[in-house]
Amino acid sequence: MTTFQCLPIETQTAERFRRTGVDDGGNELRRVVASDAGGFPCRHCLRLAAAGEVMLLGSYHLARPRGIYWTPSPIFLHAEDCVRFGAIGEVAPIVRANTLVSVRAYDAADQCVYDVGQVCSGAEVDAPLARALGDTRTAFVNIHTARPGCLLARVERAG
Repeated sequence: MTTFQCLPIETQTAERFRRTGVDDGGNELRRVVASDAGGFPCRHCLRLAAAGEVMLLGSYHLARPRGIYWTPSPIFLHAEDCVRFGAIGEVAPIVRANTLVSVRAYDAADQCVYDVGQVCSGAEVDAPLARALGDTRTAFVNIHTARPGCLLARVERAG
């Protein structure tokens, strides 16, 4: 597979959310205590929250795609500082843990490359992700939860 990196939200965005308590839409962030159900994926460290951890829930405005396919996304973020995910060639743990994800490829003009997109289990994302990144039209991939459609991570070729 093409060498890739799952990109979390920027540290500056996470710090701004924590510092101001306001999301990208101007809404007050909600504080939620993670249960042991595993449904609290942090978009900065790209790991699931442990039971009892305080999470912030708010609206994040994706940098890309721009234009027609742009959309805001609800996200969870650890209320306390966490280390930004930075592994190369590793699918983010929050993607693997999700029962159903949508792999969405976009070209350099931020147009959806429909024929390489796929819905699959997060545990089985390797082949769809490799297919999307292996297509020369693909500039980047966004992986979302397939049911509610929340952004999990952006994926770009590394190097």
